[in-house]
Amino acid sequence: MKLLKDILYKVAVENVIGSTDIDISKIDFDSRKVIADGLFVAQKGLTVDGHEYIQKAIDLGAIVVVCEMIPEKLVETVTYVQVQDSNAALAIIAANYYDNPSQKLQLIGITGTNGKTTIATLLYNLLKKGGEKVGLLSTVKIMVDETEFAATHTTPDSVSINHYLQEMVNANVDYCFMEVSSHGIHQKRTEGLHFSGGIFTNLTQDHLDYHNTFSEYRDVKKTFFDQLSKGAFALVNVDDKNGMFLLQNTKAKNVTYALKSMADYKAKVLENQFSGLLLNINGSEVWTKLIGSFNAYNLLAIFAAVDLLGFEQLETLRLMSELDSVAGRFQHFKSVTNITAIVDYAHTPDALKNVLETINDIRTGTEKVITVVGCGGDRDKTKRPKMGHIASFLSGQTIFTSDNPRRENPQTIIEEMEAGVEAQNYKKTISIVDREQAIKTGCSMANSGDILLIAGKGHETYQEINGVRSDFDDYKKTQTILTKLQK
Repeated sequence: MKLLKDILYKVAVENVIGSTDIDISKIDFDSRKVIADGLFVAQKGLTVDGHEYIQKAIDLGAIVVVCEMIPEKLVETVTYVQVQDSNAALAIIAANYYDNPSQKLQLIGITGTNGKTTIATLLYNLLKKGGEKVGLLSTVKIMVDETEFAATHTTPDSVSINHYLQEMVNANVDYCFMEVSSHGIHQKRTEGLHFSGGIFTNLTQDHLDYHNTFSEYRDVKKTFFDQLSKGAFALVNVDDKNGMFLLQNTKAKNVTYALKSMADYKAKVLENQFSGLLLNINGSEVWTKLIGSFNAYNLLAIFAAVDLLGFEQLETLRLMSELDSVAGRFQHFKSVTNITAIVDYAHTPDALKNVLETINDIRTGTEKVITVVGCGGDRDKTKRPKMGHIASFLSGQTIFTSDNPRRENPQTIIEEMEAGVEAQNYKKTISIVDREQAIKTGCSMANSGDILLIAGKGHETYQEINGVRSDFDDYKKTQTILTKLQK
């Protein structure tokens, strides 16, 4: 139980009707989950307005309603708190309710289009290998030191973030690495959090179904760095032209990393093979199990972040050499018949291009590259022809298929991908709506030495069609199919 007036600290309150000297049992923004003596925050969502469910929340036991508009009909036993922004209010209230746990550990946020999951997860793994107590808030999973929880969003809701951070404090965790999405920033889920550092990976086309323009998408990312404190660090990739832009108004210590530009942390790829990468980082060589120039950026960011946190560089390089790839991120295996299968989350044009260019850089020239790829439904449609072009241009054979069509017609999505295929590449493409059948076809087409890329879903263990999720794991499916073909 927490006193209401204490959890309203730093909230931009416009009006209060009722007493603030009351204890609150729980915070909710979903009216269905409200319990007795609870606080309900009414938020305006994209499709649902929480203000319409205020009475339902009260009926279930809410004694405090936080809202942007005071309802016409008031209940005498309920306290109404009018705020400027319900999303920001929820985040600050949640932080206060859990005693601001982000101030009690070192929270590092990673943002950008690609690489967030890899960097956050590998930072967690590296520090765990180094004997530290660490937390992770990622797309793939949530870790409170060694206890795992399922993840549902790239950036969880404000209440969940603070709940897990408090669990980390209780478990004596010293460091937490958190993916920070543009949705999370825009919806104020990170308000009220104290970040010790921020990392920017890159910015390419994504989420234009949510953000109206690329510049809006970029500017939302920038607000994360604008809000960093003077004592924090802002570590950005300056090979991306947006890197320096993001630093313009931050009070944090400016730190840069790059492979091509002048930077505080610099890396050079010495060898790039399916067995791993040999890198020179700030004058020291390190061999890692990860593959591709995009992972060279990720590893450089990891090295820089750990150095900024005060760890010894040689020990960091040693631990980096022990890191394995993250689930669904260039996760690969070789079949008995010498087919290399790669499963990757690449669901943006830039990510798909990076993966295929890496494959083409490594292969000797005789192996055929077969790509199975789709695009998600109810998401940015403008990237579909671009991904169709990239896949068909950089692969020897491309199979367009379903990703998570959600509530869209999967055939329509595929046709929009096909629209990006240039005439000379038509003969290299086929379309198979059923994803499992598409993977089977790709496996059947592959001969000894060939490379099979299954792109788009990566770590996901489901496929969503017409709002229904069914079990579907690209990695396991591909392994099973190739094993059966070997017999």
